[in-house]
Amino acid sequence: MKFEKLAKYFERLEATTKRLEMTDILSELFKSIDDYEKEVDKIIYLCQGQLLPVFKNVEFGMSEKLMHRAIVEATGMPTDKITAHFRKKGDYGETAYDLCCLHPATKTVKDVYEQLNTIAQATGSGAVAKKVGILAGLIRQTSPLEAKYIVRIILGKLRLGIGDATVLDSLSLACAKNKSLRGKLEVAYNRCSDLGLVAKILFTQDFRYIENFKVIVGCPVRVALAARLSSPKEIIEKIGECAVETKYDGFRCQIHKDGDKVTIFSRNLENTTHMFPEIQEGTVKQISSKRAMFEGEALAYNPDNGEILPFQITVQRKRKYDIVEMQKRFPLKLFVFDILYVDEWGDVTGQPYRARREIMDKVVKPGEVLELSPFKIVKTEKELAEIFDKAVRAGSEGIVVKRLDAGYRAGGRNFNWIKLKRSYEDKVSDTIDGVIVGYFFGKGQRASFGIGSLLLCVLDEKSGGFKTIAKAGSGLSEDDLSKLKRILDKCKTATKPKDVDSLIRPDVWVKPHYVTEVQADEITRSPIHTCGKTNKNMAGFALRFPRIVKLIRTEKSVRDATTVKEIIDIFKIQGRRK
Repeated sequence: MKFEKLAKYFERLEATTKRLEMTDILSELFKSIDDYEKEVDKIIYLCQGQLLPVFKNVEFGMSEKLMHRAIVEATGMPTDKITAHFRKKGDYGETAYDLCCLHPATKTVKDVYEQLNTIAQATGSGAVAKKVGILAGLIRQTSPLEAKYIVRIILGKLRLGIGDATVLDSLSLACAKNKSLRGKLEVAYNRCSDLGLVAKILFTQDFRYIENFKVIVGCPVRVALAARLSSPKEIIEKIGECAVETKYDGFRCQIHKDGDKVTIFSRNLENTTHMFPEIQEGTVKQISSKRAMFEGEALAYNPDNGEILPFQITVQRKRKYDIVEMQKRFPLKLFVFDILYVDEWGDVTGQPYRARREIMDKVVKPGEVLELSPFKIVKTEKELAEIFDKAVRAGSEGIVVKRLDAGYRAGGRNFNWIKLKRSYEDKVSDTIDGVIVGYFFGKGQRASFGIGSLLLCVLDEKSGGFKTIAKAGSGLSEDDLSKLKRILDKCKTATKPKDVDSLIRPDVWVKPHYVTEVQADEITRSPIHTCGKTNKNMAGFALRFPRIVKLIRTEKSVRDATTVKEIIDIFKIQGRRK
């Protein structure tokens, strides 16, 4: 496929905010691919402004300043002319489109992809000049429309608003002419976190490979999530006899072992291997199988007395620098609570919890770093309440309750796992993980910081977009406000993000990228928020007296945010308690 053809599809996608229309356009694109074996995965990655799946951590390493240099070199125009045009348009993609020469479109998707990959892989001495030179040459060899989208891909500003849900619907529509395959495609995607791989298998192999998709060592599984209930009584009524584990407040880690190579992924698929050297070493020493995938919660502890330290200390271990020094001060212990793959058994996600615990007992050897998460099987509400009270008194967040006969549901939030947290003792059931989509300048003293409150959304799993739930400013200190301003201004945008549904207009829009944790007194009906609002005459849901309790949840992506369905469930629980 010619890259210009793909760029024209990008242009059509950019022109619409309607999800059904996006789905149709993407479906048409997928059906028009010339060589599925060589192109479909690359096209899907490019549609989402990437070269590879997120967990590969591939970055172009080019700032707007370097992009400016590349456009100057490509066009031969004075730097002040490029600067003036950019200030007028606010978009280097538009600048490239307007000022680049009318070169005929000859590049294929494969050609452009390979050169973009070369830019991303350039490292070491002279890497900056090499990146700028390759990009300038690529811009000179492409049409203005192609150059526009190449520039935007590199700067991470493609702005098509295409989420995973839209891609999955489009793949089903392209292959089956309807959305009947969506569920099975999503299951496969949740087991590998690679939409390009799923699409390639869909179009080049028998569909049985999708239906029987197995986890792959090296490809992170989208983590299983816990549903909420408000009391031990409700839990026992829902699932009966169950296993109870402590709910730890640390880093959720998914560890992949392949011989002596260990890779660690966070809950939002970030590769955090280099941050946790003791977990790497502990995995090699304590996991008896050559290849394995398992999950655990990493917590910092005091090496003098073995005491588990609070999350505020543990979070300091998530860093790029001074890792060895911090490892000495706050070493980590990993409480292993599930296993997904072992050489001897293969993919064990379909096996019941009881069986997976037995496998864990055989695979995880005693040692200093890895420790099996303690659990207890209970049958009654009284037993469950006693364990919950004991966990809270010991300072933990609460408990996680698991069905004994349930498999591991990758990417799913259901009643196979149920969390009961001490925050249920507050007025609203649990805290809310909200996505920041904008901010307001504030009044009075806060006006001097340039930010006073945040516009927060929750995730709409059906559309893959975001619905507003609160305007929150309480709980933010002066240091928080200054820090937020710096962070959010790096991802601000002139217009409302396409995947945000909002009746409120903040002073500054930001791309949905950061998650913050919010506590509120209760969930109320609201005519101005879109969470749970299905038509213009219906009230949505809002948080009453929201306050920020954790500024930025760096271990969570926007796909880990609280969902619309969860808000509705909490609202119902709140009603029952009243």
